[in-house]
Amino acid sequence: MSETIPNCPACQSEYVYQDQNLFICPECAHEWDPAEVEAEETVNVKDANGALLAEGDKVTVVKDLKIKGSSQVIKIGTKAVVRRIKDAKDHELDCKVDGVGEMMVTAKFVKKA
Repeated sequence: MSETIPNCPACQSEYVYQDQNLFICPECAHEWDPAEVEAEETVNVKDANGALLAEGDKVTVVKDLKIKGSSQVIKIGTKAVVRRIKDAKDHELDCKVDGVGEMMVTAKFVKKA
């Protein structure tokens, strides 16, 4: 097969297979049409200054952020890299934050670096 099959968008499983024009994940039973996913992936997320963010952008935290369920705080000026952008009510950015690790962050609390 000349086409590479993507990981499941729901659970990131690599065991996805294709059935006609749909991709199916055997681990979580998620089914999707890649043509529809491409149309949905155009999510516009803006930072604290109104600049559009994209996957791979480097951002800086603009205020101290408490981490839920922890006594740890992400200090102002901490740098992060945007891994994925999700269409969510809050916590739109899946980031790798320096000194903390992977976590979801709300776009209004970061600015493009």
